[in-house]
Amino acid sequence: MKSAVETLNPTRVRLTVEVPFEELKASLDAAYKKINQQVTVKGFRQGKIPARVIDQRFGRGAVLEEAVNDALPKFYTEAINEAELNPLGQPEVDIKELKDGELLAFTAEVDIRPTLEIPDYSGIEVTVDSVEVTDEDVEKSLEQLRDRFATTAPVERAAAEGDIVTVDLEAKVDGEVLEDGVAEGVDYTIGSGQLLDGIDEAVTGLEAGGTATFTSELKGGSAEGKEAEVKVVVTTVKSRELPELDDDFAQLASEFDTLEELRADSRKRLERMKKFDQATQAQEKVLDELIKLVEVPMPEKLLEDEVNTRKHNLEHHQLGQMGLDLAKYLEIQGKSAEEFDAELKEQAEKGIKTQFILDEIVNKEKVSVGQDELTEHLMRRAQSSGMSPDQFAQAVVEGGQVPMLVGEVARGKALATVVEAATVKDASGEVISLDDEDEETVEAATEAVEAAEGTTEA
Repeated sequence: MKSAVETLNPTRVRLTVEVPFEELKASLDAAYKKINQQVTVKGFRQGKIPARVIDQRFGRGAVLEEAVNDALPKFYTEAINEAELNPLGQPEVDIKELKDGELLAFTAEVDIRPTLEIPDYSGIEVTVDSVEVTDEDVEKSLEQLRDRFATTAPVERAAAEGDIVTVDLEAKVDGEVLEDGVAEGVDYTIGSGQLLDGIDEAVTGLEAGGTATFTSELKGGSAEGKEAEVKVVVTTVKSRELPELDDDFAQLASEFDTLEELRADSRKRLERMKKFDQATQAQEKVLDELIKLVEVPMPEKLLEDEVNTRKHNLEHHQLGQMGLDLAKYLEIQGKSAEEFDAELKEQAEKGIKTQFILDEIVNKEKVSVGQDELTEHLMRRAQSSGMSPDQFAQAVVEGGQVPMLVGEVARGKALATVVEAATVKDASGEVISLDDEDEETVEAATEAVEAAEGTTEA
C-alpha cells in the first residue's frame, strides 16, 4: 500500500491511498463467505457455492463492493498511522479507481488536530477574590442549620409571613374550572414564592377555614400562560418554631458539645469552601489567559458538530426536565435566537480550544493519571450524576468512556501545572500559592476544565 498526505488547511488533510489488488485477498475471501451465507443456488448446499458461480449469478461487482467496504477502514487506519495524524471525526472517502485484479485507489478527507505551539505561560498573572469569613457569614450558616431543625405546630390565629398553610386550590379560566386546576392539601410557606403569584397576599391574614380569590398567570398545566381566577381555602395554619441557639442545639445538630465549638467548626468549613472557590476562580481565569496566548486553528466541521450537540442537549435534556422549550427559555433569558446561537458558538469554540491546548500540555509535560486519581474523579462524577459509584463505573466501562475520564483528569492536572507556574494574587495583592500536587487544587482545576469544555470530547 502507498499513501500520500496533502494538507488542505491547518485542520484538514486529504489522504491519497493506492492498494495493490493482492492486498484485497482477505477481504475478497470474506466477501465470498458472507454472500455464501446469504444466498441459495439450486444444486449447491448453502455456504458451499463456488466463487465462479457467485460471480456468474450475482456479478463480480457485488463481490468487489463488499470486499472494498470491508477493507477500506483497515487501509484508511494504516494510512493515518503511517502519516502520524490525529483525525477528528469520520473521513469523507471517495473511491477513485477500482481495477479488478490490479488496483484500488481512494482518497479520504478528514479533519485533524492542529499542531499547536505552547508559549511560555509562566508570565500569566490573575487576581482572585480574597478568602474572608466574617462573623455574619458564620451566623448565617448557623441560622441555615437552625432552620433545618425547625418544627411546626398548628396555631389558631391569622396566617403571617413564614407560616406554613395547608390550602385547597381551584383555578378557573373564562369562568370554567380547569380539569387540572384543582388541588387539595397543598402545603405552602408564605413568602417562599414557590407557588402562584398573588397567593402570599391572598392567604396572609386568613385563619383556618378562611377563603380568598385572586388572579394569577398559570405557570404550568393545560392553560399555562393564561390568566386564571384562583380560589384558595386555608385549612390549617402552622407556625415554624426554631430551636434556641445554645449548647443543646449544638449537641442536637452536630458532634460538638458546645455552641462555640460548632461556631468554630462552621468558620473552618466556610474557609475551606471559600478557598476551594478561590482556587476554582484562579483556574478559570488562568485558563482564559492561556487560551489568549495560543493560536488555535478551528476545525469547522468539529465546531459545527459541537454546536449542534450542545443545542440538542439543551433542548432535549436540560430544558425538557424543566418543562421548557427553547422559545420559552430564550424569552426568560431575554435573548434573541441570533444572540443565543452566537453565544453557543463562542462557548463551543472555547471548549474545543481548552481541550486542544491542555492535551498539548499533557503531552509536553508528560502528565500521567494514577489509579487513585481516576477513582477519585469517578467517585465525584458518580455523585454529581446521582448514580452509585458501582453503577457509574459499569456505565463508563460498557460505554467505552474510560479514556474520556482519564483525559478529563489529565487536562485538570495540566491546568493545575499552568496555574502553579502563573502568578495568582488576591484582592489585597497577596500572592496565593496553589500547589499542582494538592488534591483540592487538581479537583478545582478539573471542574474548571469540565465547565469550559461542556460536552466537548474530540
